[in-house]
Amino acid sequence: MIDNVDAVKLLDSKRDDGVFVATMNANNVHFGLPTVTSNEKLDFPISGAMSKASNVALGLALAQPDRKVFCLDGDGSLLMNLGAMVTISNSAPKNLVHVLFNNKVYAVTGGQPIPGSENSDWEGMAKSAGYASVFTFDNLEDLTNGIDEALAATGPVFIHLEIKPEIENTPVQFRTRPKRNVHTAIADLPETLGVKR
Repeated sequence: MIDNVDAVKLLDSKRDDGVFVATMNANNVHFGLPTVTSNEKLDFPISGAMSKASNVALGLALAQPDRKVFCLDGDGSLLMNLGAMVTISNSAPKNLVHVLFNNKVYAVTGGQPIPGSENSDWEGMAKSAGYASVFTFDNLEDLTNGIDEALAATGPVFIHLEIKPEIENTPVQFRTRPKRNVHTAIADLPETLGVKR
């Protein structure tokens, strides 16, 4: 299994001017994007709208076809919105990379098990939904060696990562809040992307 922070760090090192649309554990202060980002202005956290990161990433990918858009999704989040996979495939954005962080638990709400996690075939679902390219990695060495091929593939690309569960047990009111949230991202992103309002 891959450490969550290692996965985010590796993806961040490959992003260039790509936008990260991150949800839940990929955006957690302790083991996600806010602690490792190299371009905060291109981070679009969707932690307050569970299951919607894939929809936001699709919209950004369609609006910015010359820029790589990464959806850093969670298995619990994607499970709540499986229809997004077919919508993404049907829209066929060549610049979208959908990265699934599969840790089999709801990591930021106490570690409850994801329903059906032991039987879910995410790679098979992505292929059946119609993603142009599908990859699976279960260790950091293979991910490090294979990430360039995955990112060079024509999208939409689905990258399934088997992630080591890390549980956030701090009560919500005592958690360290990231300085960047969906509100600051909405305010900043048009200028960052060079979009006129």
